[in-house]
Amino acid sequence: MVLPIVAYGDPVLKVKAKEIAKDYPNLKELIVNMHETMHGAFGVGLAAPQIGLPIRMFLVDASPFADDDILDDQERAFLETFKHTFINPVILEESGDEWAFNEGCLSIPDVREDVFRKPNIKVQFLDEDFKKHTMELDGLAARVFQHEYDHIEGVLFTDKLSSLKKRLIKGKLLNISKGKIAVDYRMKFPNMKKKR
Repeated sequence: MVLPIVAYGDPVLKVKAKEIAKDYPNLKELIVNMHETMHGAFGVGLAAPQIGLPIRMFLVDASPFADDDILDDQERAFLETFKHTFINPVILEESGDEWAFNEGCLSIPDVREDVFRKPNIKVQFLDEDFKKHTMELDGLAARVFQHEYDHIEGVLFTDKLSSLKKRLIKGKLLNISKGKIAVDYRMKFPNMKKKR
């Protein structure tokens, strides 16, 4: 089932999410619904807070990035298969010189800005069967992970922008929070009762 994506301005997007246990209610169904929601909105990642749940879980499917011409064959092959559910993830290490990449977010439609992030990370997480994994990520895979991880920390990519950039997009963000935007997927706006 495709769920509505919570729009910028909803308090749930600013909350540090809580860890979940293996017996979390209807977890398998939730993961399926989140995948349908992410793919229906043409996203490469979706965090639980984006559907209104303040829990430490997100999904990633970076395969759309594999079509990018700037990638080498090894990174392209990795991104084609980088499809995971991350439960209670932790970033163990971050390294390298920060690099900029133009990011967007399903909760903040039609806003894209350059965000600086570390290129190399080491992470630990539980999969949908609650098996523990440790993984090293770099490049775009690391960036997608960090973007979604920020969501469960209550951080949006717009929080990482300079004060000047924030002022320049303030009007757009206000319009999103009021539902004054057209999108091709279901959204739930904080200042409106009805769902689109």
